[in-house]
Amino acid sequence: MYVCNCNGIREREVRAAIDQGATRPAEVFRRCGAAPQCAKCVCDMRDMIAETREALRYAAE
Repeated sequence: MYVCNCNGIREREVRAAIDQGATRPAEVFRRCGAAPQCAKCVCDMRDMIAETREALRYAAE
């Protein structure tokens, strides 16, 4: 599934960037070699980052 249609960034690429340490959408774009354009995907990226942080927090308990 595409998260960013403007840059053709797929969900798996966003998740890989997050797994590599991206903590903000700007870092996801940087790791994907892209730049935000319309920014409609930024909220989705933020949600994915938050979900990952939450999952890691519970895993650490």
